[in-house]
Amino acid sequence: MIPFIATVLLVALGISLAQWQTRRGDQKQAIENAIKQRGVEAPFQLKAATENADKLEYRRVTVRGEFVSGWPIYLDNRSYKGMPGFYVLMPLKIANSEVHVLVERGWLPLNPQNRAILLPYPTPAGVVDVEGVVRSRVGRVLQLGQPVALKPGAIVQNLDIAALATVSNLQMQPLLIEQTGNNQDGLIRDWSSPSLGIQMHRGYEFQWYALAVMAFLFFVVTGCRQGIKDAKSSSNREHE
Repeated sequence: MIPFIATVLLVALGISLAQWQTRRGDQKQAIENAIKQRGVEAPFQLKAATENADKLEYRRVTVRGEFVSGWPIYLDNRSYKGMPGFYVLMPLKIANSEVHVLVERGWLPLNPQNRAILLPYPTPAGVVDVEGVVRSRVGRVLQLGQPVALKPGAIVQNLDIAALATVSNLQMQPLLIEQTGNNQDGLIRDWSSPSLGIQMHRGYEFQWYALAVMAFLFFVVTGCRQGIKDAKSSSNREHE
């Protein structure tokens, strides 16, 4: 009875984890499809009117405005090619309006002398044209400890756009722009694709299904062997 229960549990576990990997792979495949589809569309000119972040996500956009240099936010624990650093985020006041949009300007390396003192980087003054790709939310990492209070120049692990709007009293678009192009500011804009890892999920999916099949076959084979062994033992006893 115990081998049967153990087999059922292993098969159920394997199938459950395989299906979870299937769903994760399908989600990333859908993201990949959306990136390809929206990537070939003409850039959208973002203005003050409130936009639907989900409908614009992965769409290339352009926006004209002025950076609010007094409200930078730094996302901690963001690495680039194995090097520690920060993502620099800054509101951009959209031209001819009081509406702002959060721009993820790029990656800034960690100061090797003192991580609390950020390395300098220039911020363009006056009205600029920003190109980028829309994200519906800021990417998250595992929150370690208590969140740091939002304030100008805060180094935080995660950021909610609505919370930033409340604290800063800035009217914000409900989306983020991952800036592309080169504004000669020294920030690195080699953004990773959110659809990365599709093949990894497919591989894990196969492994978990294989585990379920192997557990079932092991139970069947060992059961058959035990049945044959018991039959032989019974036959020998009858002939004695």
